[in-house]
Amino acid sequence: MSVINNMNLVQKKPKALGLCSGGLDSILAGVVLRSQEIEVIWVSFETPFFNADKARAASDRTGIPLITRDITDRYLPMFADPPAGYGQCMNPCMDCHALMFRIAGEIMGEIKADFLFSGEVLGQRPMSQVRSSLRYVEKRSGFDGYILRPLSAKKLPVTWMEEKGLVDRGRLLDFSGRSRKPQMALAQSFGITDYPAPAGGCLLTDPGFSGRLKDLFLHESNLPRRELELLKYGRHMRLAPEAKLIVGRNKDENEKIMSFFDSGEDTLIRLRAIAGPVGLIPRAYSPSVVEQAAGICAGYSKAPRDKTVEAEIRPPGRSAEVVPVIPINPKQASGLIIKSCK
Repeated sequence: MSVINNMNLVQKKPKALGLCSGGLDSILAGVVLRSQEIEVIWVSFETPFFNADKARAASDRTGIPLITRDITDRYLPMFADPPAGYGQCMNPCMDCHALMFRIAGEIMGEIKADFLFSGEVLGQRPMSQVRSSLRYVEKRSGFDGYILRPLSAKKLPVTWMEEKGLVDRGRLLDFSGRSRKPQMALAQSFGITDYPAPAGGCLLTDPGFSGRLKDLFLHESNLPRRELELLKYGRHMRLAPEAKLIVGRNKDENEKIMSFFDSGEDTLIRLRAIAGPVGLIPRAYSPSVVEQAAGICAGYSKAPRDKTVEAEIRPPGRSAEVVPVIPINPKQASGLIIKSCK
């Protein structure tokens, strides 16, 4: 047999698709496998609750290709009723991870990758990264047996990828626990110095955001994408079961709130001749509620507390009208602010 024919018999380079948050752990998982001559590709998902910005930055820094997908349409049904429940806030971490691996597994088939991986570290998080949780995720993903966790592999059962020689188990890690010192030392050995500090990239773990989201769930059966996006900005106040007021806290928030305004469904409030916040009442209009909302907006403005000011009100599907309002003291209005989840 010729040398050329022998070369044709060489097994193709293994290919792995990894979940990437852009944090240090997912970066290390990728470079550890790449150091074994495995073709590494990342995937990162986006919803109104988290984005792929850090993953994009990690891809730029490491040169590992990145696939991004918006999974909102598949995420929301799971989020409404997660079988494993929520964490301390509105975070369905276990079912979220299972769904991500399920979608990643589908992409694995599309790109003809051999297995999946992540940067999860055994014991790093008390709910989602203990042994039972990792097994739950694997079973619920639909790709049980195809998930490798390179940073804790030596503390977990041997996978078929290791048994078949696609991955060298001896060059994987045995990290566990919450300390980041082993990861930092490993990063230094790879020459990785630029990585984000550990911080929650998911808004569902934020108490303030989760409180607003829970309130929205309680009062709305339908969750339009724009109303989920609006949860990120301004003060949110529940004025009536059917009416919520969103008040901008600065110029940038005013602009963001305005960008999601729907003139056919929402009520918009702006003050005339006085610097102040934008007020938005999504999908509702009631004269008494609007009067209260306009007074709250005026109270957060530079208007004198004891003088009537003019507010421009734009009801759904109608032209704006100017009405006089009396500012409501922010201390009085603060009791209407939707509380955090803690």
